[in-house]
Amino acid sequence: MRGVICDGLVLLCQRRPQLKEPAITEPRINDRIRVAEVRLIGPDGEQVGVVATSVALRLAQDAELDLVEVAPDARPPVCKLMDFGKFKYEADMKAREARRNQANTVLKEMRFRLKIDDHDYETKKASVVKFLNGGDKVKVMIMFRGREQSRPEMGTRLLQRLADDVAQYGTVESMPKQDGRNMTMVLGPVRRKAEAVSEQRKRAQEINASRLTKSERRKQTETGSIPVVTGETPVITGETEAV
Repeated sequence: MRGVICDGLVLLCQRRPQLKEPAITEPRINDRIRVAEVRLIGPDGEQVGVVATSVALRLAQDAELDLVEVAPDARPPVCKLMDFGKFKYEADMKAREARRNQANTVLKEMRFRLKIDDHDYETKKASVVKFLNGGDKVKVMIMFRGREQSRPEMGTRLLQRLADDVAQYGTVESMPKQDGRNMTMVLGPVRRKAEAVSEQRKRAQEINASRLTKSERRKQTETGSIPVVTGETPVITGETEAV
């Protein structure tokens, strides 16, 4: 904002905000390339050299391809002959596959009592193994009650026992430490979350592939590939068919 003096009066004038050009999210292709010359790369990656943009456009039209600017900051810009629609489709598929394989590690929590019986211990241990196999971390917590707070070594022994029992599936990332009336320990999975998710997806696909739908089973029954058991007992008459 600035002031202008007019007949002894100060007029305040506000500057018009400048509009920013929208950011280009896709590379420039074909007629959108406005430079005089480009460094051209052929469809198979061969170096053609520096040519006029008009020549590069003509080569793209002759090959029924697009002229795509792949390095706009270079001098001169680098362009490549390619099928831009196919290139964009493959890039989208790669990004989608990367998002699908990306998985965030979750911190699960499992609580134990200091005087836990063997059955409950095995049940909770199985849950911890399941979480670790799924690629997640597990925060194990022991809750002390009453006079149990004066025996922290018993909690340490219980957590160490659990760590030894699940050593095949996870490792100790945070050693047992007491925080007030609780003692905690963090276990980390041996394998990454993405690997666990990928294996689970593969196993589910194998199970689905091994299952037959009702229509497929009916079709195999009709063609005789699956024997039909009727429950009837064959009757032996003793007669021999003449040839």
